[in-house]
Amino acid sequence: MKFNNEQLLKYIGACTSPYHTVDTSLQMLLDSGFTELNLDDEWQLDSGSYVVNVFGTTLFAFHIGKKPEHTLRIASAHTDFPAIRVKPNPITSVKGYTKLNVEMYGGFIENTWLDRPLGAAGTVVLKGDNAFDVDSVLVDTKRPIAIVPNLAIHMNRSVNDGVKLNRQKEMLPILMMDRKEKENSSKSLNDRNNPSLFPESDIQYDAWTTFLADEVNCDPSEILSYEMTLYPTEQGCVLGTESDFISAPRLDNLTSCFGVLSGIIQARKANADGVRCAILFDNEEVGSRTKQGGAGMLLPNLIKRVYDALGYSNQEMDSFISKGFMISSDVAHGLHPNYPEKNDITNIPTLNKGVALKIACSQSYAGDAKAIAIVKGLCDEAEANYQIYVNRSDIPGGSTVGSISSAMLPMRTMDVGLPLLAMHSARELMGANDQEQLNRLMIHFLGD
Repeated sequence: MKFNNEQLLKYIGACTSPYHTVDTSLQMLLDSGFTELNLDDEWQLDSGSYVVNVFGTTLFAFHIGKKPEHTLRIASAHTDFPAIRVKPNPITSVKGYTKLNVEMYGGFIENTWLDRPLGAAGTVVLKGDNAFDVDSVLVDTKRPIAIVPNLAIHMNRSVNDGVKLNRQKEMLPILMMDRKEKENSSKSLNDRNNPSLFPESDIQYDAWTTFLADEVNCDPSEILSYEMTLYPTEQGCVLGTESDFISAPRLDNLTSCFGVLSGIIQARKANADGVRCAILFDNEEVGSRTKQGGAGMLLPNLIKRVYDALGYSNQEMDSFISKGFMISSDVAHGLHPNYPEKNDITNIPTLNKGVALKIACSQSYAGDAKAIAIVKGLCDEAEANYQIYVNRSDIPGGSTVGSISSAMLPMRTMDVGLPLLAMHSARELMGANDQEQLNRLMIHFLGD
């Protein structure tokens, strides 16, 4: 099926939390003929295509060709994005308004989240038969339930001079107006925890727990915990007089996830030789040092499990890794026409000119001269446009998972990604022609 941007926008619209990114991506792969494996099972592998849901927010997919020793190729991206997360015990009230106590996940442009209708998505964990037997349920309100309103200019005449927002005070979303509390809600917490004084059926749960219970269709007493992300409910769109741009939330880094998935699906269609892998990590925006992140042992362990199940020795596996290649895909900073001085003076990626090859001598982006040459060659073979991104020498840029994961799994690696404007805003901007270029690269890299 030929790519069009509506497919990308539909994918972004479904991926409203890392849990939903994995769930949506998993379904895409299952629909394409992949076989699901469980992380806690013993794997029996043969030629074929497989996918593993790792702790709900990371996804590992791989294809084994008829000659597994032929090549090892890995493409990676990340499922998480800067956002507002709901804290435990989140309900707080001020003069009749009910607000949510929240914290900020990753580094985002705070004022872009003001005055935006916000939905909620994530997972709710319910009681089971015992402490280890719990049930996780995905939740997506698919409608706005909260908002962080701005302060009127009449009350802050200097607002257009720039305002620093206090995350604990000024970034709390309004959820609802207070409702009249029932008489027994005034009972002490000690009474509530004493079943003989206060039966469970009479416990008054806070508005957030009650809301989640309604969304899950369960009794509030069944809810043990949750991990909920607030997200802008406005849909992405193509814009510009010539339809040159895409404006959408979460372009960082769902554009890369979508491209990587296109590549691993093609690996199955073409029955590519060797071992071809796609991994969508979680927690890149907060440093990657987690059990499901790129700075942990997850990827090395998964690669070892694949080769172990195929009957290869550790020495053979080490040889395959040393000859292998990994492309880490995460977005890059495109030239902003209102701030052209923020870019490097000779390496200037712009929207609609293709994939950015990200280079840094500090190794905040993975890559060396040979890796750069290889990816240039891959782009040429795939007829995918590319350009070079390097930070200005006096402006430190961000980092991504490529150099981190390649340190854990020592193989030649290159960081690439689509150029964006307004990175880490509630809505980001990309070129309407660029996703196809990334897809071409990933399809050729993993599928040929």
